[in-house]
Amino acid sequence: MRERVPEPPLPEEITPKDLHPAARNELKTLSKENAEQVARHLAMVARLIDDEPARAHEHALAASRRAGRIAVVRETLAITAYATEDFALALRELRTYRRISGKDDQIALIVDSERGVGRPDRALEEGRGVDRAALTPDVRVALAIAMSGARLDRGETELALGELEIPELNPDRAFEWSPALFSAYAAVLEDLGRADESAFWNQRAEVATSALGLDGQFDEIFVEDGLVEDFDDDFEEPADDAADDTADDAADAADAADAADAADAADASDAADAADAADGTADAADTASSDDNAEPVASDDSASDETEGEPER
Repeated sequence: MRERVPEPPLPEEITPKDLHPAARNELKTLSKENAEQVARHLAMVARLIDDEPARAHEHALAASRRAGRIAVVRETLAITAYATEDFALALRELRTYRRISGKDDQIALIVDSERGVGRPDRALEEGRGVDRAALTPDVRVALAIAMSGARLDRGETELALGELEIPELNPDRAFEWSPALFSAYAAVLEDLGRADESAFWNQRAEVATSALGLDGQFDEIFVEDGLVEDFDDDFEEPADDAADDTADDAADAADAADAADAADAADASDAADAADAADGTADAADTASSDDNAEPVASDDSASDETEGEPER
């Protein structure tokens, strides 16, 4: 019997209520005690991710060992892996999150993680594989920036510029994602030697930032307040995709050896991603535990009946 990996300490002041209600809602399938501990670990991730990503990652791993079949847990682990530059683990967890939830809202992170492991061609394939019209504007913008970065990795500067020329590239309107989009566009223009245009878009980025900071410097930009939506109102339970689960069972069985050491989720994930590079099957890999309290191992969904150092842009 494997010895349980010690969990990082949780400050007494951290309670389940510190986690966003939408995320807590996903934990309702867990036992009360386990759900509370998972919620506290996820709340610690939110507290630490910006300043101490390595510590945040420890709490994400602890949550994953307790609740590996919960979409928000796998998403959180992917984000902390990305923040600590473990792009192979990030990819594995992002694919598992997408399969469990049925969502493409982290497609930009998938593209960027493919760049992180040195596969810009695969990054572009991933980005082209989604219906952009079905994405929300903020996800579509993030994807455009990631795709532009992949083009730059390949030395395709003109195509990198084209990736950013999306309807959201409007210098007269500011949304929460506008400064990043404008700045990315300015950077590529500078790479192309178009200094005047680059300066214009840098200035638009500054004005958008100022406008969104609500300091009165709105200039010519119209701030679209309606874009910011309440996550509680938008929240949907993760989809239980029986078809995906059936398709993934065979791959899960083949990859079960990858998670032989449940105490080291990162190593298991790296092994699975190496297999993905060879034959593209890591999309089905799932290190989730078979119940609330088990440590993460490669999952067999049919048996359970459930289910930033970042790359330079």
